[in-house]
Order: sequence, then structure tokens, then C-alpha cells
Amino acid sequence: MANNDDQFKKVISHAKEYGYVFQSSEIYDGLSAVYDYAQNGAELKKNIRDYWWKAMVQMNDNIVGIDAAIFMHPTTWKASGHVDAFNDPLIDNKDSKKRYRADVLIEDYCAKIEAKIEKEIAKAQTRFGNAFNKPEFISTNPRVLGYQEKINTTLSRMAKSLENEDLADVKALIEELEIADPLTGSKNWTDVKQFNLMFGTKLGASAENAMDLYLRPETAQGIFVNFLNVQKTSRLKIPFGIAQTGKAFRNEIVARQFIFRMREFEQMEMQFFIKPGTQKQWYEHWKETRLKWHLSLGMGNDNYRFHDHEKLAHYADAAADIEFKFPFGFKELEGIHSRTDFDLSQHEKYSGKKLQYFDPEENKNYVPYVLETSIGLDRMFLAVFSNSLQEEELENGTTRTVLKLPSVLAPIKATILPLVKKDGLPEIAKQIVEDLKWDFNVDYDEKDAVGRRYRRQDANGTPFCITVDHDTLKDNTVTIRHRDSMQQERVAITRLREIIKHDTDMRSWLMKIK
Repeated sequence: MANNDDQFKKVISHAKEYGYVFQSSEIYDGLSAVYDYAQNGAELKKNIRDYWWKAMVQMNDNIVGIDAAIFMHPTTWKASGHVDAFNDPLIDNKDSKKRYRADVLIEDYCAKIEAKIEKEIAKAQTRFGNAFNKPEFISTNPRVLGYQEKINTTLSRMAKSLENEDLADVKALIEELEIADPLTGSKNWTDVKQFNLMFGTKLGASAENAMDLYLRPETAQGIFVNFLNVQKTSRLKIPFGIAQTGKAFRNEIVARQFIFRMREFEQMEMQFFIKPGTQKQWYEHWKETRLKWHLSLGMGNDNYRFHDHEKLAHYADAAADIEFKFPFGFKELEGIHSRTDFDLSQHEKYSGKKLQYFDPEENKNYVPYVLETSIGLDRMFLAVFSNSLQEEELENGTTRTVLKLPSVLAPIKATILPLVKKDGLPEIAKQIVEDLKWDFNVDYDEKDAVGRRYRRQDANGTPFCITVDHDTLKDNTVTIRHRDSMQQERVAITRLREIIKHDTDMRSWLMKIK
């Protein structure tokens, strides 16, 4: 575990050092669980968003995108259930005076057992070498089976207690498992209480006439209230989807793990409207489709897994998460939820307006069912960034730090380096920058020896370094160096656009989904 903690610390410091993520208002000692995306971070975030949007909206004839406002009429949140039921179970430690999410304490306890399973697998792998059969070992080893049974019964009991709002049993479970305060080791807990996560604010010029509003805790409701507007103006027939990306806000009790759980974050959501009764096949379709999107980035199949929800929201008939292996273990990256007709029916009830679809084939009106895919953009950023940060041993015995970002997402696609700052080389290099910047985000770097510049660009995640030297003056060729392999080749300046495009073009990356 210490290894993973060290890796995570490296991720956080690298993100700051290379202009990806800064603590918000850091000069005033920052604000807990609020972060700013720096110059490279803003580009990486935009590229992830574009990659999602192109796959979701542009590549699907029956999905359109909207951008709904953050402020919504307060009755929206009554209808959606957020006013009454958008709660987290919190527990305080009487000795440390620290506040925790009760469910997270229990999940962390299970994660430690999972780490023991990983240890058993690693030991067996060393013992048996090539003859090791991992699936067979997991399904037959008594110790692993015992650990797995403990995880399953613990999570199952917690899910049941939360579903029945039996908070006393959640506390009893924490005590039975002898879960201690992570900071002090104290087991002196208060009762578990519910805590609403919405941020309240006011709309209006004077205090006495102001209307109570909320900052939206999710972007989905902006889609539901616009369902009919979008359907009529785009003349879409069911099944069809509405997608959007945007900010959401949650007053998290325990915001932690860097940008994994923040109070202000960004979501990329798509609500797919379907005929009642077809939800099972659409649920499977979107699970498969979304996993393919993730796998297209080449971040390792073993780093993803599905987790079916034990505890379903009262309106859902199926829900699963795509989990990713972060430095702190497998955690939710994207949710796929079969939401039945709950959302549109609730808004019908509270607004008094019909939110139905006239099906010309059936010749009748009905409230469509909804299949949701919802991914946190910040979590996706962290998944990409943490997975890409690597220390490599080189043949000459030295090590290099390299950020192997999928080149389609890299903030800067190429950096142009004049070998020396004289003899007309900077002028040629700057001309190449001028030419390439119409198509790609490129950079210019002339400081330090060329080897040090290569290392700096490796750590920054830049896929290509293009070096202009004295031979360039004679034959208009440059050296192009590939970040991942460190291979260098001599190419004509006129070929640069084609080489960079071949490696970074969204089309070739997204083709893997087809």
C-alpha cells in the first residue's frame, strides 16, 4: 500500500510541477477540495471532453448535445428527490473531532482486505511462475475465498442498511469491524446521521424577496426538463439521447484523494430515452459501448472492471460502475444506470406539464424510460494522468520520468527545438511552429542542452520533439523523436504534419470502438 501512496504523492506533485493542476487560491492557503486546472491541465481536460463529445454526439446520429444552466427552478430538486434524499451518512470521531462518511470508512476497510487478496495472488504468481493460473487460484484458494466472502457480506450488509435507512446498523457494523479513525486510531464514534450535499444560494436583489436556489448537484436534470423541447425541435424518434458536459457542485463531507472527489467538478452525461420494456438490452449495449470507449485509449484492459450495484436507487432497475485502478485502488469512474421512467414522471407530477412521447408506430403516448451514462471528467483526467506517469530504467543505467499520455489527449502534440540559439536555427524552428500551429497545439523550447529539453518534454507528456540542426539548413530535414520509444528519425519538414496527424488524430483512435 505504501508503494501506491508514494505513487499517488508523485502524481500530485508532478501535476503541479508541470502546470496541470494547482490548489485553488493557493496564495491564501487554498480551499479544501477545490482545484484549478493550469495551462497544460486545461488542454488535457478539453481534449478528454472533446474525445467524449465526438464519440458520444458526433458519431451517433440519434444523440444531440445541450448546455443547460447551472441554476434551475428550485422545484426541480424537489421533483428529482435531491431535497429529501440527496444525503450521505456521516459519522464523527469523538476524540479526533474529525468527520467521515460512514460508507467510505467501510469501503476502505474492504479495500484493505482486497489488498491482501492482491498480495496472495502476487505471492502465488512468484511461486508458480508461468504455470500460474490466476482465475483458478482466485476461485479455489481458501484464503482468497475467505477474504472475498468477508468483503461481500460486509458490503451487502451496508447496502441493505443504507437502503432501509437503518443508520444504527451502519454504526454497529463499523464497531463490529473495529474500524478506527484513520488519523488517531480512536474507535470512539458518534451515531451515524444523514447530511444533505446540496449547496444553497439565493436569487434576487434584496434579502426579503430572494428565492432559495441550489447549485446543481448533477447535470442530468437539465436534460430531463428539456426532454420535450429537444425532441420537438430536433424531431428525434425514440430511441435517442441527449448529452451534456458541465459543472456540478456537492458539499462533500470527506472530499479527498486530490481531484478524485471535489466540491466543484465536471460531469459528462448522456440520457438515452427508450421504449419501456427495452431497457435490458440498452443497458447491456451502453455498458459494452462505454467500456470500448475507455479501452480505445490503450490504458490497459486489466485496469478496468465492472461493479454491479448492491444498493439500487429506488427508481433504478439496474446499475453498474466502470471502475478504474487508480493508485489508491479500484474506484468508480463511470456509472451506467437504468433509471426507468422515474425522472420524467416526477417532473410531470411536479410541473403539471406532460412529458410524453408520441410513438407513431404504436400510435400512442408514453413516458419514455431512461438509460444513463455518467462519467466524472475530473476522475477521467486523474485516471489518464496517474496511469501515464511512469519511471523508466534506461539501458545506460539512468532513469527517466515520462508522462505517456495517449497522444490524442496530450496537451502539446509537438515541441520544436533549435539545436543552438544561433546560425538561423531559431528562425527555421519558429517558422515550423507558425506552420504547424494551425493544426496542432505546438510549443517552442530553446533553453538548456537538447538532452535536457527531451527529458523535460517527456515529463510533460509531449509525444514529439522536432530538432532543427545545421543539416536542416542544407536539406530541409529535421530529427523527429518519439516520446514513448525515444526513437529518432530524419524526415523532411514537409512531412511533419502528416506524421503528427497520423499519431494524434481522433479518427484513428476512435475507429477502435467500431
